[in-house]
Formats: sequence, structure tokens, C-alpha cells
Amino acid sequence: MHYIITEKGTTARKIASILSNGSAKKRKIGNIEAHEFDGKVVIGLSGHIIQWDVPKAYKNWSITNAYKLIDADLVVVPIKIEVVKALQQIARDADAITLATDYDREGELIGVEALRIIKKINPNVKVDRMRYSAITEKDIKESFAARSEVDHNLAASAEARQIIDLIWGASLTVFVSLSANHVGDDFFSVGRVQSPTLALLVEKEKEIEKFISRKYWELHAKLKTEKGEIFDVTHEKRKFWESEEADGIRSRIEAAKSGIVRAVKTKLRVDKPPAPFDTTGFIRAASSIGYTPRRAMNIAQSLYLDGLISYHRTDNTTYPDTLDLKALVKMFHGHEEFGEHAKLLLKKKKLKPTAGKKKTTDHPPIHPVAETSKEKLDKDKWKIYELVVRRFLATLSDPAKWEDTDVKIEIGSEPLEAKGKELKEQGFLAVYPYQKKEELTLPKLKEGDKVIVEDLEMEDKETKPPNRISQAGLIKKMEDLGLGTKSTRHEIIGKLYDRMYVQGNPAKPTEKAFALIDSLEKYAAMITKPEMTGTLEQEMDGISDGKRKKKEVADDSRKMLNAVFKVMMENREEIGKSLKEAIKSDKIVGTCPECGADLLLMKSKRGKRFVGCSNYPACSFPLPLPPNGRLIVTKDKCDEHPFLFKLKIIKKGKGRGKTWDFGCPYCNFLQWKEKGKDKNGDEDKKKVIA
Repeated sequence: MHYIITEKGTTARKIASILSNGSAKKRKIGNIEAHEFDGKVVIGLSGHIIQWDVPKAYKNWSITNAYKLIDADLVVVPIKIEVVKALQQIARDADAITLATDYDREGELIGVEALRIIKKINPNVKVDRMRYSAITEKDIKESFAARSEVDHNLAASAEARQIIDLIWGASLTVFVSLSANHVGDDFFSVGRVQSPTLALLVEKEKEIEKFISRKYWELHAKLKTEKGEIFDVTHEKRKFWESEEADGIRSRIEAAKSGIVRAVKTKLRVDKPPAPFDTTGFIRAASSIGYTPRRAMNIAQSLYLDGLISYHRTDNTTYPDTLDLKALVKMFHGHEEFGEHAKLLLKKKKLKPTAGKKKTTDHPPIHPVAETSKEKLDKDKWKIYELVVRRFLATLSDPAKWEDTDVKIEIGSEPLEAKGKELKEQGFLAVYPYQKKEELTLPKLKEGDKVIVEDLEMEDKETKPPNRISQAGLIKKMEDLGLGTKSTRHEIIGKLYDRMYVQGNPAKPTEKAFALIDSLEKYAAMITKPEMTGTLEQEMDGISDGKRKKKEVADDSRKMLNAVFKVMMENREEIGKSLKEAIKSDKIVGTCPECGADLLLMKSKRGKRFVGCSNYPACSFPLPLPPNGRLIVTKDKCDEHPFLFKLKIIKKGKGRGKTWDFGCPYCNFLQWKEKGKDKNGDEDKKKVIA
């Protein structure tokens, strides 16, 4: 029997349907669904089926174990028992195995994991590999016909990452959490990529906090031409740092009342179409229409599995010569949304796509591979699909052309200017509305024209601190610094939110994040620097290129970590002290209205959550809280109860990651009482912590 192994059940079903021309029959291998046709069986794995783990002896957290974890002999454990059993059953009658998992590091490793299980029972089975970038009939049939060898080096590089991340994450997380005496759900998570990424956000927040605003003034005027046309101008100096200077200039312009156009210059500006989507470019564009990196990638994954877009994990920004661009455009010839622009492109003698700086051979840039309509997809899927289609069509379109106008005006010896921009040819902007195309229209002015001052305004402003880094911006920064991979960056950012190190978008670090990064920078600076993890990423690339061995790279990382631990062990008390203080500050909800002490997030002996007074038992002021979800204390105070900060709750389980604005705990308590759930007066408060 010839078995074809895919990464997921949905992929198995689609590939079986394509290769069998729709004749595949369902069957079961153990408890796993499979699809059989013409002596072939296609089965899906549900992702990783085994993983590296620490030995049982190290599961009981201790400082000693944390240090020993660095050099512990890791073990491989099955995480999907039913799939493992199915693979063992497959091994007994397999003549040939074809791996058809996603073609990237993780996909190659998932396939090799399955292969190892099969080869333990059937070591001589023939093995080959399908490589495809889209789940379409053409791609799947061509990749099946041109099967090649399994890339064991690529799989080894992914496995090295697993091992290294486990060693670093487990040992550092245990050490730091125990030092802070903070285990359980809110333990301190530390990671090889996670920590330097968090350090970037903390560094930016410190920059914002140190910023001192400075006042300045801007002079704006409305002028009227002799034909009665009104337009806006600004003083050439833009910013005045002294109010006296600004007032003097204003007085001179007011006294003059009119002025002369000294110069008018126009020039043509060409706005080039965007480059094709790699993963980072896609995430940034999706962010601009309201999708977080994690959400955007999840939707893209679904569209890929539906056979609508190409593989969404790619570093490529150059279409390969083998990609039939004209055929892809023809798909949209009669499309309600994209048909008009597709017809314009098809009139060209030759399609000349844009190209970015990156060119790889594994997958092409993200592009549509099948046509669908808005009615066939849910709202979010459509918006992401539409983004991919419009970007693809934009990359094949003409540049946009603008006419920029710069007008110099003199009033009372003071230089003012007006700038205009007029869109002359839409080009790619006709199909790609995500890029701004705001026009600023000026009257037709010429040198020597007289203008009259209609209105004059001196606007006082303040310099603003630097902006926080958006999630999409952080993805780009991680890429530039070599932190993580195209497949993992959005997951790393998601973990920072899950571990309550950051909140909001743009991401704002919590006190817990500040304390962790400050401690690490002081006593283990290497963990927070991108250079360390960047070096390891390069070594893992060396594994995939066949220049390094998995064990060598893992041993190099252990040497780095041993050096870090030596310093951390010597400063354990100082690390623990700073982290404990941060934990407390992150739990402060406000000031007790009865005694003035801090109000904290607390838990009763029975596990009930509530807001309680730090002066307990002398003061027993409480407020109830919902039993589930991660609690986040915001910096927004309640208007009705200004002694309290508002709360947010991040849901767990179903709806995981969604944020609920809980608001003021006192307001919620009063609403609860009004609904009649408890009418016992002050007895309500006692029940809060029962």
C-alpha cells in the first residue's frame, strides 16, 4: 500500500480528492480518518505528534533542577497517541510513504516524526516527498508527479530549535519564577526569542516615559486669490520655539493684509506599486485593516487549506518565473469585485510584476490561487482574501502618477508656503485602496499673483513622545533583528499577551514586564539581546544547509546558557526581590476608601477572586470579581469611584484571547446588588471572600 501523509485532516481530504479525481473512499485507520483510492491511502496527522520534554525527575520545580535542566537528557514523548497508533498500523503494510506535509521547517519535521515511527517497524519502506505551495489541482498533481527526497537537514534545524527553546525556556522560567516565589498560572515565562522581543517593548516604553514635551507654535493662514479662491498656507519655518518670535511674525502678516506669489513649481511624482506579499508584509498590511498578527495568520491558514491562497509562510517577495501570472489574472476576468481591473491588466502585452529584495526557492509570495465571492466566505475571511487578491493585482499594475505643486508666498516680508498634490493617473491605486491617495488641491497660481489674508491663526502645540510599537511593527523589527522566524513571530507576540507582559495594541508593557527585563538586563543581559538569539538562528540555518550538526548547535546553546546561569545564581536574591515588588504593583487596583491602604487582586482560601485591602485583617473591605479569565489592571480610573482603576479580563477556553472591558469593580458590585442577586446589605461584602 502507498500511504500519503499530510499535516492535517482537511489537507488529506483535499489531496485525496484531487489525486483520485473525486473517487477516494473514506476509511478508518484506528480512530483516524483516511481516504483510499487506487492502492493509495491519504491520512492527516493534526500537526506535531511527538515533542521533546524534560525528564519526569525535573518536573518538580526547584532551583537546583532549573540549573540541571540545561544539561538534562531530554526525552521524546507522544502528544497524539491515536495518531501514533495509526502510523504503527500503517507501517505493517506500507510499500511506499510519501510525505505531503507543509514545505517548511516545521512541516518537514512533522513528516520526519511520522517517518521515524513507521521506520521502527518497517525500516526498508520506500520514502519520498511532495512539495507544493498551494492546494490546487495543478499544484498537487504536479508535486505528486515530481516527488523528491525528504530534507532531513531541514527537519533537523526545526528539531534543534525545539530542543534549544525547551532548554532555555524551561530552565530560565523555573529559575526566575521560583526566585520570585511566583508559580501557578501567573509564573514568569522566559524564552530565547520571547525575552529579547519583550525587551524591545520595554526599552521603547522607557523612552516614552523619559520624554519631556516642549511647547511650540505654528502659524497657519487662509489666503484668497483675486478670483476669490481660498487656500491654506503655513509659515515656512513650521515650528516656532519662542512665543515672542511667533507673535512678532503674526503682527507683521496682519499689518500687511496681502502678499505676492513669489514662485510656483510643479513636478511629476511616480508612486511605484507595492512588492508582492511575504509573511511580514502580509501581517503589516492585515494590521492596517484591524487584524492582529495571530488572527491574520489564522485566517490565512484557513484560506490556504481552502485552496484559495498560496502558502502563507514565506520570505519571498519575488514571483518565480514558473508562476503563470496571466492565468491567475484571468481567474478574475468576470469577478464582480476585481473583474474591471483584471480586464485592464489582460490588455497589456506583457505583465511586469514588481519585485522585493528577497528571493527564495521554497515558496512564492502570497497570492490568490482560486476565485471566490464575498457571499461564499465569512466577513473576516473575505477581508483577508480581498487583501491578498488586491495586493496581487496591484503588483502587476502601473505606477500611480501625481503632480506635486510647491507655492512660495511673501506677506509682510515673511515667507509662507502651500503644497498641493493631484492624482493624474491612478495606476495600482485603482485596485489597492489600502494606500492613502488623499489629494490637496490648490488654485491655479502663477508668479506675481496677489493674495489677500482672510484668516490668520497661531496654533500652540507640544512635541509628542515616540509612538509605541504596533504588533505589526514589532513583527518587522523582529525580522530585521533575526528574532524568530516567519512561522513563529506572531506566536511569540501572542505569548507576550497570554503571559500578561503586555496589553493593548500598540503593546504597552506591564510592571511585571518591566521588572523581568530590568532584572535580566542587570544580571543576565545576554538573554535580552537579539545578538544571542540571532547567532543561534544563523547556526540553525547552518543545519538546514548541511554545514552544522544538530547536536553541535544544541551544545553551543547550552554553553551560552551555563554562562548566564552562573551570574544569575549569584544574584538570585536581588532578582527575586525586584520581581516580587513588580508583582505587587501589577495587582494594585486602587486605594481603600475605608482606610487608605492599597486595594489588591486577591484569592480566598476557597479560590474565590476578589479585590481586597492590603491592610487585612485590620480592614476587610472587599469587592467581588468574576471567577474566570486573566485580570488586567488598566491605568484608567473610574469617574464615579476615582480611588479605583478599571479592569479588563482576557477570556480563557472558548473565546480565548478576547478582551472584556470589566470596568470599575465597585460599579459592577453595585449593579449586581441592584439586580437583586443579594439583598442582605453589608452581608454582601462578607460573602465576597467566603
